Amino acid sequence: MNNLTKLGIWAVIVGAAFAFAWWKGYLLRLSDYWQETMVELKKCTWPTWDELKGSTVLIGICIVLLGFFIVGADLVFIKLVFLISKV
Repeated sequence: MNNLTKLGIWAVIVGAAFAFAWWKGYLLRLSDYWQETMVELKKCTWPTWDELKGSTVLIGICIVLLGFFIVGADLVFIKLVFLISKV
């Protein structure tokens, strides 16, 4: 099978899928969904640059603190397991 035949087969498959979606009304619903999403996004209030930087720093600090807590808890559990297994 040459490349032109493969391309033709794929064109027919994609065309049939597009025709089916059009016939069932899926494309219209997708278009409506996209338009409604754009309208809702215009209603949103977006953070300022300073708010974004502050939130990013806060999240970074929380991740570091959570990491230290997890490492500490892991070390405590390892010590407990070793103490229990020696007995």
